[in-house]
Amino acid sequence: MAPSTAEAGSAKAHEKDLSQILTPEECVELTLLIANIAEVMEKQIQDTFDASITSKPQPQQTPQIKTKNSDIDASGPTKETEEEQKAQKLREKREKELSAPKMLELKREALQFFYEWRGSVIVRVGVVVNNPKEVVDKQKKKASVEATPNTAPPRPKTIRSTTNIEEADAALVELYPPTSTPLCSLPKDRRVLLLNAMLLLLLSLENYVAHSRILLLHISTSLHLPLHILAEQEVKVAQSLLEAAKQMSGNKETEKRSDENKVAHRWKVGLASVAGAAVIGITGGLAAPLVAAAIGTVMGGLGLGATAAAGLLGALAESGVIIGSLFGAYGGRMTGKMMDAYAKEVQDFAFLPLRGSKHREPQPQDRRLRVTIGVSGWLTQKEDVINPWRVLGHESEVFALRWELEALSKLGTSMEAVVKSAAWTVAKREIIARTIFSSLLNALWPIALLKVSKIVDNPFSVAKNRADKAGLVLADALINKAQGERPVTLIGYSLGARLIYSCLMSLAERRAFGLVESVVLMGAPAPSDAAHWRAMRSVVAGRLVNVYSENDYILAFLYRTSSIQYGVAGLQEARDVPGIENVNVSDLVSGHLRYQYLCGSILGKIGFENIDLVEASKEEETITLLDEEEKREQEKKVDEKVNPEAEAIDMEKEVKRKTDLTLMQRATEKLRLKKDTKG
Repeated sequence: MAPSTAEAGSAKAHEKDLSQILTPEECVELTLLIANIAEVMEKQIQDTFDASITSKPQPQQTPQIKTKNSDIDASGPTKETEEEQKAQKLREKREKELSAPKMLELKREALQFFYEWRGSVIVRVGVVVNNPKEVVDKQKKKASVEATPNTAPPRPKTIRSTTNIEEADAALVELYPPTSTPLCSLPKDRRVLLLNAMLLLLLSLENYVAHSRILLLHISTSLHLPLHILAEQEVKVAQSLLEAAKQMSGNKETEKRSDENKVAHRWKVGLASVAGAAVIGITGGLAAPLVAAAIGTVMGGLGLGATAAAGLLGALAESGVIIGSLFGAYGGRMTGKMMDAYAKEVQDFAFLPLRGSKHREPQPQDRRLRVTIGVSGWLTQKEDVINPWRVLGHESEVFALRWELEALSKLGTSMEAVVKSAAWTVAKREIIARTIFSSLLNALWPIALLKVSKIVDNPFSVAKNRADKAGLVLADALINKAQGERPVTLIGYSLGARLIYSCLMSLAERRAFGLVESVVLMGAPAPSDAAHWRAMRSVVAGRLVNVYSENDYILAFLYRTSSIQYGVAGLQEARDVPGIENVNVSDLVSGHLRYQYLCGSILGKIGFENIDLVEASKEEETITLLDEEEKREQEKKVDEKVNPEAEAIDMEKEVKRKTDLTLMQRATEKLRLKKDTKG
């Protein structure tokens, strides 16, 4: 029996799409909102390469003072202050740097990628809201950055275990300032529905690049919605897509796409292959209308019916293969030319999921639309690969990068030995007494400490070199979509931050835009000069945070023989590049070895949006105990007379003993795993 007209109308009303959620006027406003936000995003890219804009306020002009009898400037007619002359020299230096062919090419290609992405988004929005092309073009021309008034650099705001969700969201609004739009006056349920629709629409582009995520963050604040709502919807959509993919048939499409991939590659790199990429588990066979129904059923809680959800998702709603490529192949062992090229120098490199088993793919319930990778900088026990990153929350799919365990273990043991030595205790007193931190970088170190420096210098040099090589491998992995078509956030401390620095420089060199959403570098043994950070900024769509401590005497000591003419990011600000957040944690970080125990506290201080506050509070308890232990050890050593030569010999023996023990334990564990595999 055919349904009545009323029933059909009711069904259509249930299957909402954007043209029914919004009035024609509101559809036009949505197009303008997206165009306005895109203007702000474009300006941020332009500003990165603008010599007149820096991360610090420009010096104010000396005011002219007029006398009663003359209009002559009291400070002299054309006299410049010393500060103004210095600023002029810096500006000229920036202009010279930015006029270099490589920098001009980087700017051109960064903007080209952005323009292509923006064009695809605005065209897709125009189709979904049924706006004619001339209307879309008109709104693009009307777009202006003036619709987003507050674009000043944000000040770090601390998120603690007592911080509620609303306060945490408010701390992030400054990062993604709202754009003026009448759509913010819609009822809340319609604004949430609109945000959900925009998420699905962006996923219909068959990727979720970093720029798309930043756009959604700006849309959230512009609609006056807390940012945690977006994070919650991302989790729900990820679960819904994976659930729907189980009901799709992809055999024929797999063969078709495999043939297409042989002909064309999105990134012309060809340096890596990832086993098991592209397809997740796909069973059965459903016609397109039934696939739409499956999507609608699992996404019903989002407020969108089956037809509307499937329509917004486009090809994604009908292809398990596309969904599989979206989520990538994390957990699969990376093979091919990528690992062959660096096998001799990077002997250990793997992504370890923090949720689920490390021996198999992450479970569907643990998959997310975003990926976060934590990179440790030294090890004193194998658990240090993962432990610092347990503070990262469940809104993102979190992995710890395991790399060069042997080199990092030797470095960790060596640093610990030096820091606990009587020589370091005496040297630290001398360093603090000088009060001039810059002298540390001019090799004015206590003789007693230099006598034992060989204990740590070589391990640091070896590990730093391995970090640079491993950074290239990470760049290859991201370019070849080991993470799928999802944005990645990178967080690292010490040589882990150096690895990320190497990765970002490689991405910039290879013009791989849209892959990285945000980056946090803590105590980075990397240059702080503008040229390097400008290149890094070009491949990071969201936040780029430099966390440093002026109390990090160990980093200054380790870096003293390296190139210091560019400065050290882990010790000072990275200046003269707009969009860089410099966060001084000298009040938290009393020494380099503290970073691994302070990741949660530091991420809270910078207003990071994805923190497990329970784990962060456990971390605070651990650091309190460590501080007490360190205080007791210093009190014991305070009156000891240091014999540097004898102490160096004892330290070498202890480092060798601990290293040998660690290697023996790892060899035993490998043999056990082999036996378990064979069994």
